[in-house]
This record gives sequence, C-alpha cells and structure tokens, in this order.
Amino acid sequence: MERYQHKRASRSLRWSRFLPAVVLFAAIVIDLAWLEANTFPLLAAVPVIAAPLLSLAWTATSGAAACAAGVVLALRDTGFQLTPAVVIQPVTLVVLTLVAVFLNRLFTREREQLRTTRQVAEAVQRALLPAMPDRVRGLVIATRYRAAEKEALIGGDLYALHDTPYGIRVLIGDVRGKGTPAVTMVNTVLSSFHAAARHLPDLSDVVRGVEQQVQELKDYRADLTGEDFVTAVFAEVFPERSLLRMANRGHPAPLLVHDGRVTMLEPESPSLPLGLGDLDGPEVPVDQYKWPAGATLVMFTDGIIEARDRNGVFFDPAPALTGPLPPDPGAVLDAMLTALFRHTEELEDDAAALAITLLPRDDTET
Repeated sequence: MERYQHKRASRSLRWSRFLPAVVLFAAIVIDLAWLEANTFPLLAAVPVIAAPLLSLAWTATSGAAACAAGVVLALRDTGFQLTPAVVIQPVTLVVLTLVAVFLNRLFTREREQLRTTRQVAEAVQRALLPAMPDRVRGLVIATRYRAAEKEALIGGDLYALHDTPYGIRVLIGDVRGKGTPAVTMVNTVLSSFHAAARHLPDLSDVVRGVEQQVQELKDYRADLTGEDFVTAVFAEVFPERSLLRMANRGHPAPLLVHDGRVTMLEPESPSLPLGLGDLDGPEVPVDQYKWPAGATLVMFTDGIIEARDRNGVFFDPAPALTGPLPPDPGAVLDAMLTALFRHTEELEDDAAALAITLLPRDDTET
C-alpha cells in the first residue's frame, strides 16, 4: 500500500506567516503619518500574533523588532527626550514577548503531539489493511491511502482482495465513525470477508456472511448502535471471461476507465449498508458488467468524492480520468489524486482508493 502525499501546503498558512511583519510595518507607517496616533496596541500584537505562526527564534525576533520600533517611535514622539512613557512602552513589549515565547513553546509541543498521534493512527490503519499483490491472474493492482489532515483518530477505510476458486474477490468499504469502534468493525469485516470469500461459491452468500458478522458484532458491543454501519462494494472478477460481478451496499459507485472514457458502475437496485441489512430484506442484488481488456476498475471511499473546494463544491473524479491514460492502475490513481489535491486544500476524511487493470491476454503471462 502506498501513501499518497499531499505536497501542496495550505495557501492561507503560507501567507499567515507574514502577518507579524505586516502588522509591524503598519504600526510604523501609521505612527510616521499621524504623529498623534497611538500605535502601541499594534506593536504589542506583533509577538502575540507570531507565537502560533512562527518558530521560537522568529517569535523572539518579532518581539525584539517591535520593542526596537517602539523605542524609536516613542523617542521621536517626545523629541528624543527620555520620559516615563519611553521607558514603560519597551518594558511592556519585552514582557509581552516573553509571554509570546512561552505560548510558542506550548503551541509547538501541541503540534508535535498531534503530528505523532496522526502518524501512529495512520500506521495502525495501514497495519489493519492486508497486503495487496501487485499482480494476480491477468490483473494489475494498485492502492493508495491518504489520512485526513484534520483527523487524528483511526479511520474506517478498508479494502481486500482474495484469489479464490470462485473468482478473484475484491472488497472496498468505509466504516461510519472513528476510533476504537471503527477499528473493531474494520477487523470484523475483513476477517469475515476473508473466510466467506474463500469458502462460499456465490457472491450473494459472501455479502450475507459479512452482514451476519456485522450484525452479531453490533449485538455484542454496547458501544455500537443502530447508527453504526459499513458502506461497501463486493466485486467478483473473472479475468479469463472479462466479466465483473458486483454487489454495492450503499457505497460510492466504482468507475470503469477505458479508452479515454469513464463509466460509472451504478447498481441497478440500491441496497442499504452492512449493519442495516435487517431493514433491507434477505435479497442481495448483484450486477454484472463486461470488462474489456486494458480497462481499469477504480474503487474508492467517500473521503474522495466528499472533498470540497473553497466554494463547497464536491470533487468529481470522472473528469480527471477522462482522456489519454496508460493502462496502469498506479498511473490512473495518481491522476485522480493529483486532481483531488488541486481541487481541495485538505481532506476532511480519510481517503482510500483501489485500482485494478485487466491486462490483454498477450500480457497475462509476462
């Protein structure tokens, strides 16, 4: 599994680093332009603004610059005569700078703790997901996982693939919620899918087997309620027949990318997510699709399509996948995620993606 890095820093964070210098410059300009103006509040704000935005050294430097400017401007206002006001103002600014330095250390420690927590959460999340083969029976496989920028809790994104006597079976899903309950649900879904996919001949029975395990978990765990569920897509692939069967349980529809076109594989009959199957009846609708050689199946969690831009517009992956793309699942996912991070400043939810390319028959033996 590859973690897709979001390399573009937030524009608002980059520009905010110049705010202390802007405030200091504004204070100097106002004082020089209007002799009677009191710019001390602006000077006092400089180190306080710098504390959460800059490093310790730059916070201290900002405070020192504000102190120096305050002394020069105060002397100018008094005709370069030493008065109590000239003494009190820099002393006050020194005290505020010391307070800003202390706050900066607190902010830095909190950021480091949050960064460590995110890294641990993502490591646990990645450890939960099974290792995916790069190639199996005429299929080339790629995965990407990206943790949310604002979440430190372990998410519920999951995927798995098993080569079975009944076809290659694939699962991608998203557990509602975060933290320990989500981890428990992920583990239950993956383990039950592993057992059912290898031993049950019909895809509908596989879905029912996982549904039963999720229902039993909810009955057993007091911290799981009727609002806890798992959206998922179960797929069954027959490479030798270029055939794909799919059961969608309330999950975003996968995309089939081929020859510059994108086809959304919407289910003919909608179904409720796993964990709510008792409200939906025993039937498990399974749709069937032709899968031409060279086409790539793209499956993803809702962290991708629910990403918004600054105007609140949701991300649509289809345009990024329309056009000339190599029949390579890794390149297809990279094209989609590059477009995603052009669309949004940061992810609000974890995002996982799985792509599978069906090789032409001549390439399956290479």
